Amino acid sequence: MTPLKQSALAFAFAIGSLTHPAQAASLNLATATIADLQAAYGSGKLSAVQVTQAYLARIEAYDQKGPVINSVITLNPKALDVAKALDAERKAGKVRGPLHGVPIVLKDNFDTFDLPTTAGSQLLKGSIPPDDAYVVKKLRDAGAIIVAKVNLSEWAGSGGSVSGATDPAVLKAGAVPNGSSSMGGQTRNPHDLTRGPAGSSGGTGAAIAAVFGQFGLGSDTGGSVRGPSTANGIVGLKPTHGLMSRDGIVPLALSFDTGGPMARSVYDIAASLTVMTGVDPADPATAKSAGHIEPDYTKFLKTGSLKGARIGFARDFTGKDAGTDAVMTAAVAKLKALGATVVDVKYPDYLIAAKQPIYNQLVSTEFKAQVTQYLKTTKPGYPKSFDEVVALSNDPKTQFKSPGKAYALKYTASIAQTLDDPAYLAVKNEQLAAVKSGIDAIFSKYKVDAIVYPTSPKPATLIVPDKPPQPTAGTDSATSFANETGYPDLIVPAGMTPDGLPVAISFFGPAWSEPKLLGYGYDFEQATHALVEPKHTPALPGDVLTY
Repeated sequence: MTPLKQSALAFAFAIGSLTHPAQAASLNLATATIADLQAAYGSGKLSAVQVTQAYLARIEAYDQKGPVINSVITLNPKALDVAKALDAERKAGKVRGPLHGVPIVLKDNFDTFDLPTTAGSQLLKGSIPPDDAYVVKKLRDAGAIIVAKVNLSEWAGSGGSVSGATDPAVLKAGAVPNGSSSMGGQTRNPHDLTRGPAGSSGGTGAAIAAVFGQFGLGSDTGGSVRGPSTANGIVGLKPTHGLMSRDGIVPLALSFDTGGPMARSVYDIAASLTVMTGVDPADPATAKSAGHIEPDYTKFLKTGSLKGARIGFARDFTGKDAGTDAVMTAAVAKLKALGATVVDVKYPDYLIAAKQPIYNQLVSTEFKAQVTQYLKTTKPGYPKSFDEVVALSNDPKTQFKSPGKAYALKYTASIAQTLDDPAYLAVKNEQLAAVKSGIDAIFSKYKVDAIVYPTSPKPATLIVPDKPPQPTAGTDSATSFANETGYPDLIVPAGMTPDGLPVAISFFGPAWSEPKLLGYGYDFEQATHALVEPKHTPALPGDVLTY
């Protein structure tokens, strides 16, 4: 090519660039995944400060103003400073990994060394833990930005479940609406402000649905990640017991407790899980995860994952709400269309009858002892035992600190067994083993890779002041089986009822089957795109960031 022709082409290209400038890219907070965030950051044209400011603007607009979602207990005053420091690291060539500069929220029962951890109780107002929970430290080390600590059902008890009581009169006296606490008040569902966010991780569920953070953490003892995920229409994971450390999470019952990620996409669940796993010397339960941890859970997210899978459908947990059942019928049809073989599975009556009594007995006993161990780590001036919590909650001078739960706590103190009680040990050592054997037998009998069911057989329940909450997933759902076996359960949005309330499908599998479940959930998610923006927290002008 002659120099003259080269010059002509160069001139033409320059003129073309002027007349057709490069189109700016954009990132929508509501739909962007962690991968999208990292791509935008990698361009050098979008900063973590900008993204954090956008999330903070949504909290400012919707949490205590407008619809008053009321999910935030503590806003991190240093979130923007952390974001600025992380931007400086990136500019200097240091990128910590896929969570670098990602804003998140934490349920307020995860210890944070720089922010109070209250478990939703005013009795722990201002309590600063000695250090971060294990998974919180891993998230910070990976570059996550804690934007806020969010509300929960007080002491992580869903309604009256913290009492361990089954007597309706006791539950009525002790129950409070799910997603409510003396520290944070009542969180409201962004899809319907007359309804709760479910418990106990209701603050996280509402915050992620309302786009207050990229993802969040909840904790799950009998369904506390999964109930709020379905009620608020987001994705959630209750992992295999021991895959995530429980160190630094205020306990409800360590036999069942686990943390779990909650997000608006299966991708974000997988990306965050990758960072949080690990064998933790401070939590013996994590020792069993050695050899089962995947270095990158996002690699299992492939369309076509359901093709050839054999999926069981647990109809035992339907029939409570026509709208929910209609969504599940469509979801099962979609699984079949994606190449899965779906067969009905039947849970034995003895398993269904035993699951709630086993849960109640074990939780009431363990909470009494294990929360005392946690309270011993608090600074002077805070209660140091469960008995002190009960006394303060029932003292007329301080009873406001635990409204509604006072009687339930007192009931637990008087009837809960000790950890060496033969009846408790029989449940822990024998009945739980029987439940696990029963669930294993279902997987074996029907030769299924996973079991699906409606995460909650009913949509989010109404908030009725001065009355006990309506029955939630704990009594009618299969969620507690995942805790009583220790097995994983992935929740994915499946659709909406005619009343505009979210419904989710659970993918329940054997121990350490997270890779397979994430693949199934991703395939279903990409085929349905059932995530719906809550009508009470619509997009703001600053939600779409151009770069």
